[in-house]
Amino acid sequence: MRIIITCGLAVVAYLVDFLCCRLLIPVIRKIAAKTTIKWDNYLTGGKVLHYLFHLIPPVTFLVALPLLYPEQAWTPIAAKILYIYVIIVAGRLVNEFISSIYAISSDSDLLRDKPMKGVYQMLKVIVVCVAVILILGVLLERNFTSLLAGLGASAAVLMLIFKDTILGLVAGVQLSAHDMLRPGDWIIMEKYGVNGTVEEVTLNTVKVRNWDNTIVTVPPYALVSDSFQNWRGMRESEGRRVARSLNIDVNSIRFCTHEELENFASEPWSADLRLDSTTVNLGMFRTAAEHYLRTQAHVNTGLRILVRQLEPTPEGLPVQFYFFTREKDWVTHEHIAADIIEHMIATLPRFGLRLYQKPTGLDMEALRR
Repeated sequence: MRIIITCGLAVVAYLVDFLCCRLLIPVIRKIAAKTTIKWDNYLTGGKVLHYLFHLIPPVTFLVALPLLYPEQAWTPIAAKILYIYVIIVAGRLVNEFISSIYAISSDSDLLRDKPMKGVYQMLKVIVVCVAVILILGVLLERNFTSLLAGLGASAAVLMLIFKDTILGLVAGVQLSAHDMLRPGDWIIMEKYGVNGTVEEVTLNTVKVRNWDNTIVTVPPYALVSDSFQNWRGMRESEGRRVARSLNIDVNSIRFCTHEELENFASEPWSADLRLDSTTVNLGMFRTAAEHYLRTQAHVNTGLRILVRQLEPTPEGLPVQFYFFTREKDWVTHEHIAADIIEHMIATLPRFGLRLYQKPTGLDMEALRR
């Protein structure tokens, strides 16, 4: 009679599990898809419900075994096996629930750009560790607290084993709390050969795709202990900076001639200038260059625009062009900067200025001739 009841319970329990997975879960998913909220789609779309219904058969037998076979020698062994099975399924259920929570947070506007994957991975590690401790407790017939007390004595060994994981968790919390890094950021770390876009931030690694399409992985705590350059501020700003210099031959810097002053007087950029015999051609060039930058549509005139001299060098007097382009895309930005610098080089002869250039083999050949 007990065998018949046991077989009946087994058939009913697994039939309920099968029908729930095959019939009830699709219905729940259809209902969730029709609701206005999105988080229920993630909870029902994964395997959370599957693992939940998989708990029905073992729990049923755990309740029935002591009642049907109270005096059998194999009952405690079967109960241990069922307990272990329940712990494993429950652990997978919790981990799948954590994965669903991560998917919900990734879809949230508030948490989408936060490097939260490492935190969720750490939670999964904790769930696995708790499940292992519970299984050991079942096998050794000891309670949970006594096992934890025994593990406390070996805490140093555990910290050594999970050193990278613990450091990664702490670093991930710091990166997220201070908003130091987000997936999609362009970062530079010359020490590790990093110069590209962050693709993924996990518990133990930060994966970066460099501009040459190579993949570089660095530990998260390296981003906290060492310095790195994040270009997100530039992308969120109103312009991208250009700071380039031209070395002017100092032998070409002089006072303007009378003819040059007459020509400059008709230019719109010289309306507020005092043109006399003390006017220097380099000063006229700097004024004209600033006026040119302010008239360009691609230059953000709301930000700083400056044409200035730097410290003289043996290679000439550097004149720096400092401005911001409205376009922040790398290719477009470089094209705009190149067009402006080329225009400046082509304008120099009009002011009687020359670029400094070291003699080359052709110069020596021309001198020999």
